[in-house]
Amino acid sequence: MAKQKPLILVSNDDGITSRGIRTLVEVMSEMGEVVVVAPNSPQSGMGHAITVGDTLRLDSSIAFDGITAYECSGTPADCVKLAKHHVLKDRRPDLVVSGINHGSNSSVSVLYSGTMSAAIEAAIEGLPAIGFSLCDYSLEADFSHTRAYVKQIAQQVLKHGLPEGIALNVNFPAKSAGEIKGIKICRQANASWQEEFDMRKDPTGRRYFWMTGSFVNHDKGEDTDEWALARNFVSIVPCMYDLTAYHALTALNGWGLQ
Repeated sequence: MAKQKPLILVSNDDGITSRGIRTLVEVMSEMGEVVVVAPNSPQSGMGHAITVGDTLRLDSSIAFDGITAYECSGTPADCVKLAKHHVLKDRRPDLVVSGINHGSNSSVSVLYSGTMSAAIEAAIEGLPAIGFSLCDYSLEADFSHTRAYVKQIAQQVLKHGLPEGIALNVNFPAKSAGEIKGIKICRQANASWQEEFDMRKDPTGRRYFWMTGSFVNHDKGEDTDEWALARNFVSIVPCMYDLTAYHALTALNGWGLQ
């Protein structure tokens, strides 16, 4: 009896028409049966937002030839929820992949990332999940150098699975950085965004603010995602949705709160 192909759910945050998700769908189609549920418009920076108190629409899409696809009016987390509980309610995905994002989601950016929220939502649902991102924000970004690595990493997750509640955050150097040197399993770098808010005026004279700023890496370690990406390695960081600071429990228990 022929082995059944794995069922792979694909989502993202850049929208169903982005170049990154097209690359991801093409690679996943070589490995199994693909179903796409992705936002109908860009949802970058939405973090783990979900739609509450508003309509949530889901429509069939012809974005990919021969692929079952749906476009959703909600966030990336909404997409995974709808896929799990409605589109695939009688089937269980073997793998959930999100991306490939136009732009890095390394270090603290994982908290803001819609790409990773889709993967984390899948992990909450008990599904093995990977978020893929490219360190290139261009709409015309070149993803060609990521394909072999995307396939290799996805195959290993299908083969070995992932620990409960874990999703992988995978980041690729930009094509312009040169040939990829390999893969590094990393921890999240201690880095942050230093924001500035540029005050401007619209044509009616009302003021508004435009967020700018820069990314600052405070971490000198040689085992972080930022270190790996700066040296042209693919970085993989295992992430979990349990945000409990276990090392702080003893100190807080010592406060004598009752």
